[in-house]
Amino acid sequence: MSSVSDTRTVRQRRQTQPNDLGSVPSRLGTLTGVQVLGVGAYAPPNVVRNEDLAELGYDADWIIQRTGIRERRKVDAGTATSDLAIEASVRCLEQANVSAAELDLIVVATMTPDTPTPSTACHLQRRLGATCPAMDLNAACAGFMYSMVTGMQFLKSGGAKKVLVVGADVMSQVVNPEDRKTYPLFGDGAGAAVLGVGSDEQGLLCYTLGANGRGSDLLCSPAGGSRQPITQEVLDQSGQYLYMDGRPVFKWAVRLIVDSINEILSQALIAASEVDLVVLHQANARIIDAAISDFDFSPEKVVINLDRYGNTSAASIPIALDEVMREGRLKRGDHVLLCGFGAGLTWGTALMRW
Repeated sequence: MSSVSDTRTVRQRRQTQPNDLGSVPSRLGTLTGVQVLGVGAYAPPNVVRNEDLAELGYDADWIIQRTGIRERRKVDAGTATSDLAIEASVRCLEQANVSAAELDLIVVATMTPDTPTPSTACHLQRRLGATCPAMDLNAACAGFMYSMVTGMQFLKSGGAKKVLVVGADVMSQVVNPEDRKTYPLFGDGAGAAVLGVGSDEQGLLCYTLGANGRGSDLLCSPAGGSRQPITQEVLDQSGQYLYMDGRPVFKWAVRLIVDSINEILSQALIAASEVDLVVLHQANARIIDAAISDFDFSPEKVVINLDRYGNTSAASIPIALDEVMREGRLKRGDHVLLCGFGAGLTWGTALMRW
């Protein structure tokens, strides 16, 4: 199929995409006996404020009113995902007092790898001086949740004793600067966590991972894979950039967060008032506000940092965890509610006893 017909096919599917994505059965699980030994994060120093974008013709007031984002970080030219991942990982290992030689597995959640192959995880392994297996996992903005559960499964099975899980994305390289409604949403960053064996009371009291491919065209990068390789014609049509149909994604995300949190808390027999911290994917302040309005969460328990970082995709949850750890807001025994959601459509929600 030619690149032109491929592009038309994607557009046709978007136009006929049903508003009702249908229901996907929940798959609830428990993963205890594991813990987070340490966290770390890194964002490039270059800050891009809404005022900076206004000088380029963007509506700064629209950005803050519709998203809650005031600024985001952007890499310099030539900086790749592994450059951010190595910084976050080194800080994480130092905080956990774990050496690279002790790692049994590295999992990097990213949708913006350095290269199609080898994986960004292999680049990271080399730069850390580790010798363990390493692999990438792409679940977009839900990637850290998918990767954390994957790492914990290795620990639970006895296949690993220490696992480094990283969420890292350079989103500024995959969004179209001419897309006024999408480009201002995203920023660059990385976050990491070292997982290890814990007590029976620690870990995921309940979790769910899910995907609904019926919404795959609502948030996607049409070109660059085997379906539609990059050609000059594709570049002329900006097919290499991320596309998002914001309204249905917004509605889906709010419904998904509410439903999955209700299921998780019900299964874990934990009331909303017993949750100590709520760390949702930092996509949009209006999504977070609409979702948590259904629950009895006090405002100080809900972590918000998207105003300073924007949507950093797989990095948003570990960056937030690093911040609350450094601020002393997270301690052993706390109940932490986590939820990531993004392209695929994919999601991961969990209640963790820290």
